[in-house]
Amino acid sequence: MKKVLTILLMVVMVISLVACAPKEGEKPPVTTAKPGETSVKPGETEAPVTGVAKFDWTAFDKLIAEIKSTNDLEARVGLMHEAEDMLMETGALCPIYHYNDNYMAKTELKDYYTTAYAYKYFESATFGDKDTLNLCIASEPQYIDPTLNSSVDGAVMTVNSFSGLVTYNKAGELVPDCAEKIDISDDGMTYVFTMRDGLKWSNGEKLDAGDFEYSLKRAANPEVGADYRYMLDCIEGWPEDDTEDFEKLAVTASADGKTLTIKLKAVTAYFLDLCAFPTYFPVNQENVESAEGYLGADGKIKDPAAWTQNGGYVSNGPFMNTSWEHKASMTFERNPYFHRAENVKLEKLHFLLSDDDTTIFSAYKAGDLDFIDNVPPDEIKELLATNNPEFHIVDNLGTYFVIFNVKSEMFEGKTVEQAHKIRRAVSMAIDRQYIVDTVGQTGQRLANSFIPPTMLDGTGKEFKQNTAKYTYPDEASAGYFPYEQDLDLARQLLTEAGYEFGDDGKLSATTPLHINYILNTNAGHAAVAQIIYDDLAELGITMEISQMDWDTTLAERKAGNFDVARHGWIADFNDPINMLEMWETSSGNNDAQFGR
Repeated sequence: MKKVLTILLMVVMVISLVACAPKEGEKPPVTTAKPGETSVKPGETEAPVTGVAKFDWTAFDKLIAEIKSTNDLEARVGLMHEAEDMLMETGALCPIYHYNDNYMAKTELKDYYTTAYAYKYFESATFGDKDTLNLCIASEPQYIDPTLNSSVDGAVMTVNSFSGLVTYNKAGELVPDCAEKIDISDDGMTYVFTMRDGLKWSNGEKLDAGDFEYSLKRAANPEVGADYRYMLDCIEGWPEDDTEDFEKLAVTASADGKTLTIKLKAVTAYFLDLCAFPTYFPVNQENVESAEGYLGADGKIKDPAAWTQNGGYVSNGPFMNTSWEHKASMTFERNPYFHRAENVKLEKLHFLLSDDDTTIFSAYKAGDLDFIDNVPPDEIKELLATNNPEFHIVDNLGTYFVIFNVKSEMFEGKTVEQAHKIRRAVSMAIDRQYIVDTVGQTGQRLANSFIPPTMLDGTGKEFKQNTAKYTYPDEASAGYFPYEQDLDLARQLLTEAGYEFGDDGKLSATTPLHINYILNTNAGHAAVAQIIYDDLAELGITMEISQMDWDTTLAERKAGNFDVARHGWIADFNDPINMLEMWETSSGNNDAQFGR
């Protein structure tokens, strides 16, 4: 009997946190084989090993460095295909569907806008005769420090409370923000930003180019530990390792604070997109470094986010934070010192912090919330059927996927190739269409690649397509495998990985396979987990579902304390490198633990 998705599925949830102690030094395989084929290269071994199999990820790191250093845009496209091939061949990323974004907003709410990166901007929003907007984007953010945040919900709060060198307008175009003018050298390697006059922090103090220099070098400091630190590696003087001086980053403010000069290592077509990203936003040095708990007893940075954790921190955007009641709410009020303060019509943004979709939706219907970013799956069908004007669907550049920890003990005693086959088998067992039809419900595109199909390649063309120079492994779909569930192929791959099956098509008791699957609390994620649970059960694979709050899920994924996890990635800018460089060994977003 096909899966039945009801509120009863929550009964199967194990509300626990299961930590899987990672092994040291595992690095993922680099293969070119299609499912069912061998891909052993000279120097690799198929012999069983003790512990988790080890392999090298330096080739991927070198490839990303080459992509970032070349000025040949056509060659760059080929290198990016090579990098995605390498990434997908590990089997560690199991794409499910490509995102679109659905949310609900009261009809009186006007002049806000969204981007393909799932950001919502309320700087110019109006709400009839009301001056307060009550909204829920997600639960407690792990960080609100723009340097440290790596989640979309935190970014929504950040783009409404901080202001960068450039920003996106309603048309999705990049426009000057704190900078009033941008000069780019003929070779595309030097950017000079001329700052607006009269810029101020939310405490009324002067803000100038020196604050941007401090902030970018802070983000480059490995002691700060920014997940997105790698987003500055296009800048000349980028420290290649932790022993090099991050202060040598080629970001220089003029003596009068009027201009900021940034020199790049190579032409970076998306550099202004980076400047609109929160990692490039300014932070107030005094506010950051005077916070209690910032430094440890040894004089080293202990808690770089201490300045924000109690709310009331200094910012420079249209709204400023005035309250953070942890696990409950955050309040932002109009910033009178913002350089476009006359455009800000709302006096207050009040964020409910919750991951309970049913409670959030009930609050919206009751009029206690005016904007929500979480709609329970069992409500979507009715909203679509009635063409509810408050229900919105917009395109996003991103992918919902399942991620494997390549260092997980579930691969204990397996070779590189066997571990790869296990991951591919799980991927082929998942019924993606059923997930989209019953959980997504808003026309999401099935995914058989990590990079979404509408992403551009840097030359103005779509990246995900077969060309004269590149053909995807599954040519018919221009992806890495057919979209359809294939249980027979899954059994074949598991058999090749050393598992045995009974006459019922399920794993023998002599070769069991158990997976612990972690996810953040959310009705949609829970429903997807239940479908995967049912799909894997058809192979005799058992799966324990562990549900936890959002910031804990992020922390556990980053620490590698999981077997398999729910994941999703919304692009930060429209170029494939954004979704490739995050998997470098040193990246703070490398949750798969490649090369670790």
